[in-house]
Order: sequence, then C-alpha cells, then structure tokens
Amino acid sequence: MPASLLISAPASGVGKTTLTLALARAYRDRGLKVQCFKSGPDYIDPAFHTAATGRASVNIDSWAMDRATIGALAARGEDSDLVLAEGSMGLFDGSAAKGVWGTGATADIAEMMGWPVLLVIDPSGQAQTAAAIATGLRDFRAGVRIAGVVLNRVASPRHEKLVRDALAGVDIPVFGALPRHAAIALPERHLGLVQAEEHGEVDGLIAEAARVVTTHVDLDAVLQAAAPARLPQRPSSPAVVTPPGQRIALARDSAFSFVYPHMLEAWRAAGAEIATFSPLANEAPDAGADVCWLPGGYPELHAGRIAANTRFRRALTSFAETRPVHGECGGYMALGGGLTDAGGVRHEMVGLLGLETSFAQRRLHLGYRLAELVVPMPGHQVGARLRGHEFHYSTIVSQPDPSLAVVRDAAGTGVAETGSRRGNTTGTFFHLIAEDR
Repeated sequence: MPASLLISAPASGVGKTTLTLALARAYRDRGLKVQCFKSGPDYIDPAFHTAATGRASVNIDSWAMDRATIGALAARGEDSDLVLAEGSMGLFDGSAAKGVWGTGATADIAEMMGWPVLLVIDPSGQAQTAAAIATGLRDFRAGVRIAGVVLNRVASPRHEKLVRDALAGVDIPVFGALPRHAAIALPERHLGLVQAEEHGEVDGLIAEAARVVTTHVDLDAVLQAAAPARLPQRPSSPAVVTPPGQRIALARDSAFSFVYPHMLEAWRAAGAEIATFSPLANEAPDAGADVCWLPGGYPELHAGRIAANTRFRRALTSFAETRPVHGECGGYMALGGGLTDAGGVRHEMVGLLGLETSFAQRRLHLGYRLAELVVPMPGHQVGARLRGHEFHYSTIVSQPDPSLAVVRDAAGTGVAETGSRRGNTTGTFFHLIAEDR
C-alpha cells in the first residue's frame, strides 16, 4: 500500500496546487512512482497533476460519488509509491447539505481514506495567529489528522521563526517555508488555472517549482509523515457511468476541454470509442460517430473563431439532423444562437438551440447540481438523476427551448439553469460527474 498525503489549506488561493505539483515532481525526480488525485469538482488541476507525474490523475468527490466509486478510482494508486491528493477550497469547506454521503469537503476524503493532511498556510500579515488557525483545523473534526504544515509566502527569516515557534508550541510540525517572492506561481484565468495543454512552458514551471520546494522543504520529513491509505473494499466491477453512445465524437481543443478524466475512462471501460475533433481548427465531428459531445471550456475567448468556422458549424448542424448532440456549459453556449463576449460583441454560434448567453455583465454561477431529466439526453432516459457541478460567469439572456431537467442546488433549491432540448440537441450548464443511483 503506498504512502499517502492529502494537501489542503484553510482557504482557496493559498498555494495548494503549486505545492502539490512541486512535491509530485520532486518525488518523481527521486525515482518514486507518484499518483495524484483531486478532491472536488475541478477539471483543470488533474491535467497539471498528470504533467507533473506522468500518471493520469482523476477527481474524487464525496458529494457526487458513492464510496464504491471513490474506492475504485483510488485503487489506481495501489501500484504507486506515493499518493498525493490535492484538496479544494478550505479543508472543511463543502456544500450546505450532504450529497451521496458527504458534503464534498476535502475532510470527507481525508477521513474516509485515512490520508494525513499536509496543510499549506499563508501567514502573510500574521505570525502567531497562523498557529491558532492550524490548531483550529487540527481539532475541528475527529478522524481528520494533520500531519504538519508547509508555510507559503513567508516575508523574512524573522517572520518564519515567529511562525515556526508558534506552531512548535502547539506540537504541529513545520516541514518547510517558501519565501514570498519565489517565482513558482502558475498562470491563472477567471475559472482557475490556465489549462495545462495551453501552456507551452508548463513542464519548466513545474520543474522550477520542484527545485524551489526541494530547497525549502524537508522532503524526507514529508514522506515520513505520509501513511498507507485505508482503501475500502473494492467492488467486483468498477462503477459505471453510462456512455452517451458507442462511438463518441468529442470536441477537444482550447475552447472545449473541461471534461472529467474519470468520465472518459468510464466511457471507454464500458466499451465506447472516443474520436476527438477540434472546432477551433474548423474540423467536423467524426462521420462514423453516433453521438457528438461538446465539453465546457472557454468558448467566450474564441467566440469569433467559432462564429467564422462555417465548416464546423455546418457539419455539426448536419450531424444533429440524424444523431444526438450534447453540450456542457461552454459546449452548451456554443450550441446556442449567440454568445456576447465581455466587450459586448455578439457572436453567432451554431444555432442548434435557442440559448443566448452573455459575458458583458459577469455573474458567478457556482455549486453542485442534482438534475432529474424531464426529457432524454444521450445515455440517460427521462427520470434519470444526475449529479454534477456548475461553474461559469455567463448570464442567460434567453433560454426559449423546453427544459432538459429539473435542476436543484445542493440545498435542494431550484435553479434557473435547467438546460434545454431542441430536436436531437441537448445541453446543460452543469458538468456531469456521476449518476445518482
């Protein structure tokens, strides 16, 4: 059983991703097989994990997934030397109400798997108070064990000593301290990090982060603090997410890349084939496919090109005359009639749905979603209950087509983003994570 650690923090924006990538690459450089996971609904971080380790990373989520599914996904780490799981938001942050069995909090996964928590703490603007925060996190929930702390953005050696002494006074180990001006931050965009495949220098950035962390963090002490996971009993067969078809034409480029890795793996495990194509390259979906799927991404950044790519738009329109087409979030927007960018310019989209969206006045839509289908969509019939997550800044200007589903947030409150259907075309604002069984 591999040694395991879960990297978390008191809040978002503290440096969890950078530290996870740096540690993963540093241990890989030592010759260890490192397996990463992402706790929670993030479709960008796993690609960076994969770049750092050379092994595919997947999401695990206590709100959307049952324990058997998490166990089946976590089992991929059994042949590794070290598991590094990255948390989301703060350690105990989750939804207002429980989902399948948890709230989606990182602490749920830490307790279930028995993964000790390595805290990243940014003590900017404080000193001894950092120890109070770490103590509160340590004592907040039985069953969640804090292994120690890495300090990030430390101002000076004096600052570091004050914080270290305070943490020593409450018996919380400090494994290292990264200076405030260490140039290891990864580029960001409004939905999070710039995608790994977009950034040509990602390998160099990860290598530099690993070098800095190797200099300032006691890697041997971190490794000794890791503990074997408590893998739940593995199911006789892995949990299945029904593929939308036998041969799936999947849009895949910088505008359409937000799809959870475990979904693609589940489709393939169920016997489906995936044929990728690029709308930005004006490519048509595979003529031999029986369904087309457009994931989310950043269509608003490429709206002009999408509007100009008539071969793609005509081919997709022709495809939809006889076969189902589905879009998630950004893919849903691209299937609509038009998209208005942040500058107020409207761009014509594919027009398979009547949806009109706008980024001219940004408004955050964020949270878990439970959808009950009122009409079918690819792979799922009327009445199917699907668990997913919504995260975008677009505003619905018009959504004239019949609703796809009754959609509620984690607290059970209905939301306006119901998705829609017209003919063979469907779309949702939420990204599918798992089926509700």
